[in-house]
This record gives sequence, C-alpha cells and structure tokens, in this order.
Amino acid sequence: MISTQAWADTRRLWDYHQMGHTLRPCSVAIGLGSHDLGVADTAVDLYKRGMAPLLVFTGATSPTTRERMPRGEAVHYRERALELGVPDSAILVEPQARNTGENIRFSRAVLEEAGVDVSSVLLISKPYEERRAYATARKQWPEVEIVSASTPMTLDDYVDSIGDPRLVIDMLVGALQRLLIYPEQGFMISQPVPDDVLEAYERLCRAGFISRLLATDRPSA
Repeated sequence: MISTQAWADTRRLWDYHQMGHTLRPCSVAIGLGSHDLGVADTAVDLYKRGMAPLLVFTGATSPTTRERMPRGEAVHYRERALELGVPDSAILVEPQARNTGENIRFSRAVLEEAGVDVSSVLLISKPYEERRAYATARKQWPEVEIVSASTPMTLDDYVDSIGDPRLVIDMLVGALQRLLIYPEQGFMISQPVPDDVLEAYERLCRAGFISRLLATDRPSA
C-alpha cells in the first residue's frame, strides 16, 4: 500500500517537474527518446498546430526500450510520426544519443549539419522530465530559447498509463535527485528547489522509493 502522505509527496514532485511553459512557435521541436511513444504523438500534435516546422527525434536504445523499440527510439518515433501524417521532409532523426545530454548535443549537431537556423527549441519529453530536459538544454545549448513541453496529463492519468504506481514514484524521485546532483557535475544548470519539494523527496526516499536513485548519492532508507 502507498500511504496518503507518499501520494501527497509524489504530487509535489510531479508539479515541480513540470515547467508550465506557455507554448509558442519555435524554430524546431525536439522529441526526446524514451519508452513512451506519447512523446512522438505530442510532437506530431504540436507540429500540426504550427508550433514548429521541423521535428527532430533523438535516441538510441536502452535496457528499457530494446525489446519494444528494437530499431531505436528515434527511428520508432519517426515511424509513428509518418503514420500520423507528418511528411518525411519535416523529420530529422538522431539515432545515437543514450542520455539527455547527448540528446541535446547530438540533435544540435544534426541541425547544424542540415543547415537549420535555430533560435528557439520546443523540447518535448515525458511529463516528469520537463525540468530535467530544460535544465540540460540550457547547459548544453545556452544561446537558444527553450520551451519545455510534454503530453498534458494528470499524475493519476500517467500512473494509469504506466500501470505501476511504485515505479512512477521511483522515477519521479530519481529525476529529482538528478536535478540536485547533476549541476555539480556540469550536466545541467542549477535550479532552485523549494523546501517543501525537498522535504517530500526526502520522505519518499525514507519510505523506500529509491530504485531509480544513483548509488553515488543514495539517501539512507
């Protein structure tokens, strides 16, 4: 059973991970590869709404996507976009990236090679990784404006889509830990974390939601 307190703490993390940016047209939209094809669906929706004239899908495979996306995350995202009516000419694929930093750096290189002038990026990720994606992009590509976006959904809807409440909480906790430690390692910019979010994170760690924490900074349960 997941306690009422744990759910309240999870909602604090969920709300913090989302940036709440107002969508606006950008030079390009970049869909960050993952297990979630909803990222591709959202990228297509934003393309059709005129929010970006070009889509870049980025991502290789990982232990969690190898079986579901054997040809690579970016390739499967592209195939999904084509199925939904996006012309091939409006899609670029970056199939090598294995983490968020590489997603940004390698996508930037693909766009430069294609001669695309980029002043703003609509960065599309899973809902609980909006802030991590934004902070990473600001570090790796500081000269462009970043608008962070994801599929609009509630925490309850996301839990239902994954089907494993404990895993979702673990993922939110792991994403928050990275926001705390990655700036010191040069992977992303530092962002203020409100005290209530930190307290919620620490309670969830003590409650045992730690499977997605990096061992280098694993709080004691």
